[in-house]
Amino acid sequence: MPVRRILCLLPVLLVAVVAAQHWSVLTEGFGHLRRAEWPWLVAAATATCLTWVAAAFTRQGAVMERLPRRRLLATQLAAGAANHLLPTGLGAGAVNLRFMTVCGVPLARSSAALALYLLAEAVSRVGMLAVLLVIFPDALEFGPLLPGGAVGPLLLGAGAVAVVAAGVLLLVRRLRTAVFSFLRTALGEARLVHTRPARALALWGGSLAFPALQAAGLVLVGLALGLPVPPAHMAVAYLAATVAVALVPTPGGLGSVEAALVVALVAAGGPVAVATAVVLAYRIITVWVPLVPGALTLGALVRMKVI
Repeated sequence: MPVRRILCLLPVLLVAVVAAQHWSVLTEGFGHLRRAEWPWLVAAATATCLTWVAAAFTRQGAVMERLPRRRLLATQLAAGAANHLLPTGLGAGAVNLRFMTVCGVPLARSSAALALYLLAEAVSRVGMLAVLLVIFPDALEFGPLLPGGAVGPLLLGAGAVAVVAAGVLLLVRRLRTAVFSFLRTALGEARLVHTRPARALALWGGSLAFPALQAAGLVLVGLALGLPVPPAHMAVAYLAATVAVALVPTPGGLGSVEAALVVALVAAGGPVAVATAVVLAYRIITVWVPLVPGALTLGALVRMKVI
């Protein structure tokens, strides 16, 4: 079986399947783009491209070995495509894990670097949201959008999931041993990285720049379509929405991210129709347009045995 040749073509085939499933969304999104102001859209596309650079910096900062720069950057484009074809986070994680392993990083340390990247990105995103909410406390008003008594059950459900996870970890000895061993490796890798100022700067600078550039992309699309919401409030809405859907296991957040972004923009004061148009146009620029070149890059990297 020509396994590698099949793997080269598989991403493009999956893109076609996903596009066919969301054809109506694509059509509506491109319709909104035709009515937008193009200078703002070009700026949004530029911000999207810079997110791959920020991700490359963060990946390099999470590991001590020096990774090949061009291949690392190309891997982030390919990882973005894989992330939209598999349950959220798994595609990008698998691509980067394989890339670091091919570059000679042991599997245990590659996994630790991946965990460090995810931790840094999560801390930066939540921290940036917290800072903006302190500066703009009236940016979001979810009260009219949430049914009465909805917050309590949501918090109760989250607490129940945490208790079950902790119980499983305590009762299953083999799992507990594996988790603690991984944590020791991850903490050791984190200590090593932070002994190198250049690595620490790349890790935290890239992890801060990544969500900031994503939020900037949404703000620029909002300006292109005339969304009557202050830019800072749009940024808060984006960060709040992405934090809320971080645990939803859908490929690339397709569907869940759109819904959360619309709700967040409406909570920020935007009309429902314009907010929906902004979200569809934003997802076209950040997800659907890069999907084909990302899939082709993924296939090329598989063929070149980079991953």
